[in-house]
Amino acid sequence: MLPENITAVIARNERWTGNAASEPYEAGWAREAVFFIRALKQPIGASPKGWIEISPDGMHWLREGAEFQMPSQKDAIAAARLTCFGNWLRVATQFEQGAECTVLVTVHLKA
Repeated sequence: MLPENITAVIARNERWTGNAASEPYEAGWAREAVFFIRALKQPIGASPKGWIEISPDGMHWLREGAEFQMPSQKDAIAAARLTCFGNWLRVATQFEQGAECTVLVTVHLKA
């Protein structure tokens, strides 16, 4: 039997500044998840760390522990891999004042 998988776009052409996060994605059926974060334009200012957040209800969030460096150049890609998570997932970060990045965020899930 082939494993079930899906790719979902959860942020497209979004300009992230300050405290930023992707839309939540319900992924409780999946065994593993990989997030890809791509800079669609040249980022402005320092590129912060990003992290994955988990939630029991899609409204209240906590850091899962996986961190990555946000892309620092146009078309650069960051990734985060997860297993053993609950039902809701999202990507979050915090930019310094004046810094920003326009992102494309996808999540790739496998059953």
